[in-house]
Amino acid sequence: MLLIGLTGGIGSGKSTVARLLAARGAIVVDADAVAREIVKPDQPAFRQLVERFGQSVVADDGTLDRAAVAALVFGDDAARADLNAITHPAVGAEITRRIAAAPPDAVVIVDVPLLVESGMTRLYEIVLVVEAPRDVRLDRLEQRGLARADAEARMAAQASDDDRRAIADVLIDNSGDLETLERAVAAAWAEILRRKS
Repeated sequence: MLLIGLTGGIGSGKSTVARLLAARGAIVVDADAVAREIVKPDQPAFRQLVERFGQSVVADDGTLDRAAVAALVFGDDAARADLNAITHPAVGAEITRRIAAAPPDAVVIVDVPLLVESGMTRLYEIVLVVEAPRDVRLDRLEQRGLARADAEARMAAQASDDDRRAIADVLIDNSGDLETLERAVAAAWAEILRRKS
């Protein structure tokens, strides 16, 4: 098995790269999707979050109100630390379980938006970093309905482009169109297969 970490700043196109790699045969484990799954109402992390933050984090339909949680922890280091102490171990355990379930000859790509910030790059044999210029990323996020000020705040809370480049084994430029990105992913996949063999 070849274990690869995939990361990139918000709006870089990391999810598109993950889909393109999955189409080539990689098994993709999406850390954000896992994070959403471990806080479903039937999960222990959900109960722990409600115990810690109260009923205000439960939406009308009984699920976790992620926006309410974000509002509580944004700007409150102690609350954010509590949130992380509840969710990170559960996310890590589920990601580990999914990696272990992969065939021994698989290329497993773990899509981790905050890979640099987590300090977990050493877990991966290869780190892929997707990047695009800041203005391109802001435009993409605005097209998805995220207010520019919110997009800028999220970017400011993430690692810098230089920090991500410093940990990259393979860098994928996503500043152009989809066809250009597909060529870049094909080249990255060829490099992955070369390292795997």
